[in-house]
Amino acid sequence: MTRATTVRAVLAAAVLLVAVLITLTMSPRLGLDLQGGTRMVLQAKDSGTAKADRESTDRTMEVLRQRIDSLGVAEPVLTRSGVDRIIVELPDVQDPRRAAEVIGRTAQLGFHAVRGTGTEQDARRALPDEQGALLALGPERLSGAGVKDATAEFDAQQGTGWTVSLDFHEEAGRKWKRLTGDAACNPAGDERRRVAIVLDGKVISSPQVDASVGCGTGLPSGSTRITGSFSAGEARDLALLIKGGALPLPVETVEQRTVGPTLGAAAIDASARAALIGAAATALFITFVYRLFGALAALALAAYGVISYAALVALGVTLTLPGLAGFVLAIGMAVDANVLVFERAREEYVHRTSRSLRSALTAGFRHAWSAVADSNVTTLIAAALLFLLGSGPVKGFGVTLGIGVLASMFSALVIARALTETAAGSRFVSDYRGVNGIARPGRVRTWLSARDPQLFRSPHRWLTVSTALVLVAVAGILVRGVDLGVEFTGGRLVEYSTSRPVGVEAARDTIAAAGFADADVTTAGEHDISVRTGKLDNDGEHALRAALAEEGGETVKVRDELIGPSLGDELRRNALIALGVAVFVQLAYLVARFRWTFAVASVGALVHDVILLVGAFAWLGRPVDGIFLAALLTVIGYSVNDSVVVFDRVRELWAGDRRTPLAVVAGRAVLQTVPRTVNTGMGALFILVALTVLGGDSLADFALALLIGICVGTYSSVLTAVPGALLLERSGKVPPPGRKRAPGRGTVRTRRDPTDNGARV
Repeated sequence: MTRATTVRAVLAAAVLLVAVLITLTMSPRLGLDLQGGTRMVLQAKDSGTAKADRESTDRTMEVLRQRIDSLGVAEPVLTRSGVDRIIVELPDVQDPRRAAEVIGRTAQLGFHAVRGTGTEQDARRALPDEQGALLALGPERLSGAGVKDATAEFDAQQGTGWTVSLDFHEEAGRKWKRLTGDAACNPAGDERRRVAIVLDGKVISSPQVDASVGCGTGLPSGSTRITGSFSAGEARDLALLIKGGALPLPVETVEQRTVGPTLGAAAIDASARAALIGAAATALFITFVYRLFGALAALALAAYGVISYAALVALGVTLTLPGLAGFVLAIGMAVDANVLVFERAREEYVHRTSRSLRSALTAGFRHAWSAVADSNVTTLIAAALLFLLGSGPVKGFGVTLGIGVLASMFSALVIARALTETAAGSRFVSDYRGVNGIARPGRVRTWLSARDPQLFRSPHRWLTVSTALVLVAVAGILVRGVDLGVEFTGGRLVEYSTSRPVGVEAARDTIAAAGFADADVTTAGEHDISVRTGKLDNDGEHALRAALAEEGGETVKVRDELIGPSLGDELRRNALIALGVAVFVQLAYLVARFRWTFAVASVGALVHDVILLVGAFAWLGRPVDGIFLAALLTVIGYSVNDSVVVFDRVRELWAGDRRTPLAVVAGRAVLQTVPRTVNTGMGALFILVALTVLGGDSLADFALALLIGICVGTYSSVLTAVPGALLLERSGKVPPPGRKRAPGRGTVRTRRDPTDNGARV
């Protein structure tokens, strides 16, 4: 074992050990679509006293947090999104009516005189203070609208620590002065000497007026301080609450999603089954193709799964349903780097018989590095776009995909390399060619080499086929139309499960009788009903469910999605921006790495794939929503990934043989990369077929989009991108890099031509 192999083995063992410890000791953070609950996106609006900026939105969020706590929701999550949006996640909340009612109220902040303990004056209003003791309160003397500012300050000189300073508007300041002056008339230590600050019916602070304040004099409005052994966080929270009550922002629900716990549990079980079956099939396939080295790659694949999962858990990534599907998909795509290396090692070993097995494997890793790096960078670009331009669960898919790509590279280039190099040092593995898996060229490569088909003698032929496919897809878009999901159109989509079978006509009649005649009603099986309508509030949804219950018995809400029209327009616009940015960024990267002709041809194949996938969904009548967008951007990354591998080989062969026509070189490169394309595609297809069949309704469209996209992308990377590049090379008349003789030497040295964007020697 060489020193480099030893270092890789130690690094792999250390990372794997940490990953196993994290897996055993930490639990994943599940999104609401997996654990069940309600997710709401609130849009803050300008009010008469405040503008919806970051600061006022943060204050509003703190007020909302206090209100949600009163609902008794376990571990609610509130985060600000952008400048003026608040994301509220409520686990286990299946009826969002109460939550929406509490969240939507305008903040009510008031200042009250304390009349004594709650038991002294039962007829008066009594509320618990911060310690839980009841206080009898007088009428509100001052509303929160009178507060000009509230700030948390640290007073080191007086030794009082953290305090909250209050500043009032002019008239409110006079009321505050009278309120504190009246409290100061009571004896020290008397409950009546306190002032209660009440937010939404809850005492958030009840400071006692200091004895030094004279009776009737009161505290000045511009320099009032609340003390009380606050920590820094407590002082800031109190200041935010007081100021938030003074400057309330009305909020509008622009998105609301509710998922039943049974749907989330079923999705987890279905994804787990699909992952196990798909991963097992992938492992068996690469073991069959690459024998011992394939089995070692399967072990590295298992290590990849552990490392990727541990990274998700350690980073606190919220695992959503699309994210879970992305994790499963990445298992199939993780074999790509191993296949690239093994195929290059096969070439080195078969065509250079003097090489040892170890040196052939080392050469395989070295020559495959460029294609591995480029193909993974394109996928990382797609993942970054999903995170930056996606929304909700789509962001989770982008994070999961990105982590999966990085983990797969570590798995292939460190773990698999350490295992295979160690095995290659064994005499038994070297001597028996049928064991190691790379000492023989493989059936596909042998079959292609024997026939040597001239694929690109007439590149127009392949482009004609691609054009015909695009026309069929466009016809589907024009004739059938694209069924945009609620996420892009706005409206509400609710899915129910009934205890008694309900036919689609009976369901439509029942829903129409309830006042929703314009609703789009579909059924899946005997017990599942889907209702889509343009406008439906929470009370209307409750009435609709009650009407269905009369017809179908016990009716359980499985899923509920509400998208406001403004958000629908925004998401639709962002989807188009995401596609445009994806095409532009991929083009820019490919131009930097390859000749411009190769880059344009690759992007042309990418656009071809996008049109075909959208057209296929139009013909099939499947919805195009945010999850479809995630699949589409993933297909873009995969399509460019395939094109990069092909053009990387074209570049390499062309650099070594400038006299051979490019069409012949391209055909040779395609034949050499076909085994990799087939083997990598099979690894992903095993996973996607398992997701399509076993993933249930929640993942069926997502898996189907990827299944179609990968098949189309595999075709276009060879039979659309390469012919397109050949035609561009002919029409563009861009000269290849020339070979020049070095002065005073008999050897030939290759130099890069300024017009060439990628060919290397």
